[in-house]
Amino acid sequence: MKKGRFWLMAAGFVVCILIIWAISSALHKKPSVLSKTTVGSPPITSSMSGEVPWDYQVQQVKVGDLLDGDMVLLPNNERISNDQNFATGDQVWVLSYMQATMKTDDQGKNDVTLSQWKPIKTFKTKEEAEKDLAELKIEIKTDVKLVGVYKTEQDGKFRYFAVADLPTGQKVKQPIPEERYISFKNKKEVQVILEEVHDYSNFDQAMAKFRGWAE
Repeated sequence: MKKGRFWLMAAGFVVCILIIWAISSALHKKPSVLSKTTVGSPPITSSMSGEVPWDYQVQQVKVGDLLDGDMVLLPNNERISNDQNFATGDQVWVLSYMQATMKTDDQGKNDVTLSQWKPIKTFKTKEEAEKDLAELKIEIKTDVKLVGVYKTEQDGKFRYFAVADLPTGQKVKQPIPEERYISFKNKKEVQVILEEVHDYSNFDQAMAKFRGWAE
């Protein structure tokens, strides 16, 4: 009787240990998206659907009206905070931001809607503005999967194309010369130049844009 009770208590203890271990593992398990991240890979947006950073530009503009701590930038009458106490008529440099809303279908094709340019920061000099810009738009070289190359013919003339997978999962198709078509024909990966456009309010979110072949 006592022996049976002992084994029953032991079994209950083991079950409790297994339950605690399972809960602990679940709490410390990393999201699946992290397991797909390659060491040294750029911090780019994992999904191409939704709102993503698209582009930045630096322009010189003129200060118009001053309104309750804000100022109006001419000629487009955009309102922005007057953090540096600029006066009407001052020439300032402004960093503007463009966002994209993207929808990706099952074939990887993107429907892109671009926003209007939105001023986000003003500067006294062009050098200050371009310093910020250089941190938000970064050009890198990286290896990507080459989906394949193909050629088309019309009226006896050939056109050549290459299709590559960007780290975002987006496929990019580019026309290529015949020499590159031949050199890419038996390759599984190729080196490309990408431009990372980072979100100014969340630097870890970025959009990768194809900017050319690196080989």
